[in-house]
Amino acid sequence: MDDIDLRLVELLRANARLSYAELARQVGLSAPAVHDRVGKLESGGVIRGYRADAEPEAIGLAVTALIGIVQDSGGDTDDVLEALRGMPEIESCYFMAGVESFLLKVRVGTVHELESLIVRLNRTAGVASTRTAIALSTKWEDRPQPLLRSEDGTARSV
Repeated sequence: MDDIDLRLVELLRANARLSYAELARQVGLSAPAVHDRVGKLESGGVIRGYRADAEPEAIGLAVTALIGIVQDSGGDTDDVLEALRGMPEIESCYFMAGVESFLLKVRVGTVHELESLIVRLNRTAGVASTRTAIALSTKWEDRPQPLLRSEDGTARSV
């Protein structure tokens, strides 16, 4: 990836609805050249997708919780992950260092639904225990990190 690719990624992370013409204007290329570059970024897996960022409460997901999972010493990690993938309430899953093997970010409509999810998690083969923290409010999330800049102000990769 060169500086233009990095700038395109940065612009699309801030607003994925920018037109190719606007992207082209901001990076100093033609719209067809930008279209080609974005296509390569998509096919290469740099850009993984586009999505609508909906307000969770507005779509009935008023409860956000973080759940740590302690894996059973005899449990198979792949089996646990397969079970977790089948639970649509889990928005994110992180493999962790430390006592807890996984940290989950979950969204549900009610505390009762959260309780049901926790019960299902604790009944999952390979899960020894869980620890849950409920978020009282979300101050921000999914904030794109700035790309590293060189001394001349251009974007550079890590």
